[in-house]
Amino acid sequence: MTRPMTAGVDGTEESLAALDWAGREAVRRGLPLRVVHAWRYAEALATADRDTQQAWASQGVAEAVRAVRERHPGLEVSVDVVEGEPVHALGGAAAQAEMLVLGSRGHGRVIGFLLGSIGQQVIAEAVRPVVLVRAGDEPAAEAAGRDVVVGQHGDPEDSAATLRFAFETAAARGATVRAVRAWTLPPVFAYSPGSLKLLDDAGGLEPYEKQALTEALRPWRERFPDVPVTEHVEMGGAGQVLLSLTDRAQLMVVGRWAHRTAVGARIGSVAHGVLHHADCPVAVVPHE
Repeated sequence: MTRPMTAGVDGTEESLAALDWAGREAVRRGLPLRVVHAWRYAEALATADRDTQQAWASQGVAEAVRAVRERHPGLEVSVDVVEGEPVHALGGAAAQAEMLVLGSRGHGRVIGFLLGSIGQQVIAEAVRPVVLVRAGDEPAAEAAGRDVVVGQHGDPEDSAATLRFAFETAAARGATVRAVRAWTLPPVFAYSPGSLKLLDDAGGLEPYEKQALTEALRPWRERFPDVPVTEHVEMGGAGQVLLSLTDRAQLMVVGRWAHRTAVGARIGSVAHGVLHHADCPVAVVPHE
């Protein structure tokens, strides 16, 4: 089954930027584009009944979709205007999509993405990748030779889904993958005879981390031999290292574990930090 590229729109500038991004990515990958808008009936609008409010919602989406069709004449586009809670509607759309693309207001690296509760819940619960695009995103950044930057951690299987997404995206764009592995000095109590032997065999901590990244990338280099790869190993926190590379990124790809608390699902600290402070589009890929 062919999964569509899906964009959630609400008429804001940032959601229109997300729709533009999704349209370009759909063309690159040869996928249909699905546009989803969730609206809620406002009883306070006494002069407008439910049908009228639905018509307003449909009209706004139609104008945005018309612009995408004009830019990409051969693109297959479908539109779903649904009444209901946005989190539920977008979560359901994400489950059927190749990826879900949403907008988020961005104000640079200091303030970053203003990730509201709806976006955060959708990201935390989505079973498919979710891409956040800020208002003002420009297609020129994709053609400026910038990398698809992806974070890798742990064993090869821990980042398999994230690396697959990064390589597929880079292949579609003719871009370079910059695979990043950040490392820190482990506490003394974390050392064991077994871990010390591994480090000794590798020649030390940094060579060990470089070897671990090389091994994680091996199957994806073999599967995508035409995609150039830069291996980047740096000491520091993962979020900090990734954010230092946003100037050379056309897309930042991070994985996430969903953590459930008494107030709902929360994304991991690295994904959370990158989402809030990166000044390029960010893809959050759930771990398999």
